Parts: sequence; structure tokens; C-alpha cells
Amino acid sequence: MTVTDTHGAIDAVWRIESARIIAGVARLVRDVGLAEELAQDALVAALEQWPESGVPKNPGAWLMAIAKRRAIDLIRRKETYQRKLAEMGHELEIDGESVEDDVDSILADTIEDDLLRLVFTACHPVLSTEARTALTLRLLGGLKTDEIARAFLVPEATISQRIVRAKKNLAKAGVPFELPPTAELSERVASVLEVIYLIYNEGYSATAGDDWMRPALCDEAIRLGRILAGLMPAEPEVHGLTALMELQASRAAARTGPDGEPVLLMEQDRSRWDRLLIRRGLAALDVAWGLEGTPGPYLLQAAIAACHARAVTPEDTDWARIAGLYGVLAQVSPSPVIELNRAVAVSMAFSPGHGLEIVDALLDEPSLKNYHLLPSVRGDFLYKLGRLDEARAEFERAATLTRNERERTLLRTRAAAC
Repeated sequence: MTVTDTHGAIDAVWRIESARIIAGVARLVRDVGLAEELAQDALVAALEQWPESGVPKNPGAWLMAIAKRRAIDLIRRKETYQRKLAEMGHELEIDGESVEDDVDSILADTIEDDLLRLVFTACHPVLSTEARTALTLRLLGGLKTDEIARAFLVPEATISQRIVRAKKNLAKAGVPFELPPTAELSERVASVLEVIYLIYNEGYSATAGDDWMRPALCDEAIRLGRILAGLMPAEPEVHGLTALMELQASRAAARTGPDGEPVLLMEQDRSRWDRLLIRRGLAALDVAWGLEGTPGPYLLQAAIAACHARAVTPEDTDWARIAGLYGVLAQVSPSPVIELNRAVAVSMAFSPGHGLEIVDALLDEPSLKNYHLLPSVRGDFLYKLGRLDEARAEFERAATLTRNERERTLLRTRAAAC
């Protein structure tokens, strides 16, 4: 294997294993920032040694062992060594071939619990949404700072500052590296799901830039969702979010035309929808429905996405059921955006006039003042009602509000069609 091949293998292993390594070390040092530094030290060791020695049989365990050795060495140099060593219970032997020989004991070291602790720490409510998002992609996604910056179209220095500040704020607030108590679990799970779905949405419908979608972010969010579903199998909203993302992602290939232009849902070639993702999404939805508890917002949105996924043609869509589900969703999680989506479903189930009544009631909503989809949806209803001059004005206004160039072009095209 060439040096280039070895470095490629190291990159792949790091992307897959970095979260578990950071989590395992964080349990020892109780500081996610320090844990990441120690994990990075292990990565440097791999870059130095593997080109000559070759990639180990279990590279993840090798990296974990090296990182934990660095953690133990660090603890040895502190006054609290004896107390920390007692908490750890035993010391790892990783000289020579012992790294390979001791793989089972290394991996059996409550790694899944550690990973879940890392999830809750990175998404702790003490951090801003932007900080939680950047830290989650860094610690759990294994993304480099420049990759995160490119994904969100912001300077690399901005992302770097967010990550550094996030680590400092966690340390300053004394956030423990532990699972939240039962009384806080629901709120903390909601914080985690919010971050994952925010990452997904930025990939599914980019808020700015020249691209309609950023698939890498969607893929990363789905991966995180699947990890969380494995760690928290009894949480229906976790499975609901995974189902929602997979069902929406199944349309990815059909959402853009030959030149990258957006293709709206009702105009998509459904033969291009990914049937494997649909099956996975529907299976996750079935798991969510089978668990105890009141359906939450992600589960209800997944049920709506399932209505689209099951429709072979646009005409087969059960819009009445979708409108009903949006009605329930509006009660569970009241939001002007949800009400706007309900208006679309009502217009399809009954008439554009019924949808327009709902939208007009939202015109004075402060949170939608600069939301481009409000005039976009209203323009669509007016167009279908034959009120073309009004529709054109709404599409033109929507075009001025969006920051995505592909979407702006689409809206101007619709305005011209009026």
C-alpha cells in the first residue's frame, strides 16, 4: 500500500472512529476539548507509523489505545493521579503487539455509553445553536474545520472560533461528561434532535449560495440519526427523525434538473426516488409508531413524508391525510411555518382558496416577515386562482428574500410565467 493509500485509509478510519475515540477518552479526562486533542495526537501517531508498519488489523482499537495511553500519561503528571487511576480501574497495556491482542477489552469499555455522553455534551443547551451544530459535526461527524466552513458557506476562522468558544463554554459551565438525569432527558433529547435536523435541512435546502442542495450534510445528519437510534432504541422521536430524513432524502436525485435547477415535488420524476431509502424510512417509522408515548413533531412529519413516499404518482397523494396530520402537528408543536405548510396541504386537498385563507391569516406574523416561502406559497395560490398580477408580485418579493441563487432563479421564472 502506497503512502497516499495509507493516508486515505487513515482519513476513512478517522471519519468512522473519531467520535468513539473522543468519547472514550472524554470519560477519562472529563473534558471534550482535551479529549479531542488527545485523539488528534493518536491520529498524528497513525500518520507517522502506519505508512511504515501498515494499517493495523483493527485500526479503530489502535487509535483508541494510543489516545487512552496519552490520557493516562497526562493524568500521571497531575496531582490527582491516584484518585483518577482508581476511577479508571485499570491501566491499558499497549506496548508492541499488545494493542492488537487487547482489542476486545478496549472495545468493551462501555463505548456506546461514552458515545451517548458525547452526543449530549456536544448538544448541551448551554451552547448556542450555531456552536452546537459546529461542535457536533466536529466531534461526532469527524469533519475538519474547513469542511464545516465550506458546508455552511462561512469563513473557516468563524467555524474555528465557534468550536473553540464552545469547548471553553462547556468547561466554564462545568458541564459534566455524563448522561442527563431522567428529569432532563426529554428536553436534552430535543436539543440533540434539533441540531441533527438543522444539519440535515441545511443540506436538503441550502439557505444561501449557488447550490440547491448540499448532499454531504444530508448524509452526515442521517448517519448521526442512525447512530442515535442505535444508542436510544426506546425513543420514538429519534426513530421519527431518522425516518423523516431518510424519506425526504429519497427524493434527492429527482429534486434537481440537468443544470442543477430545482424541481418542485409535484413535478419530480418519482422513478428516480431511492426505493432503498424509502424502505428504510418506512421501517424506522414503523418502529417509532410501535413505541409508547404521544407522537412528537418528528414522528408526525415523518408520517407526512411517508404519504408522499407511498404515492406512485402526484395524483395518488393522500392530501386529506396530510392536511389532518399537519393539523395534529400544529397542536403538538405550534409554529407559523407549520401553519404555512398546513395551508399547502389544505389547498391541495380542498382548494387554493381554502389555502389562501390560512396564508392571509399569517401575513402579520412577525417571524414570517422576511421568510421567502410565505410570499412564494401565497403567489402559488393566487396563480392557481387566476389572479396573475398579484401572483407575480408575490413571486418577485419572494425572490428578493431568498439567499439561494437557484431558488431565486426559480421564483423569477415563476413571476415571468404570470
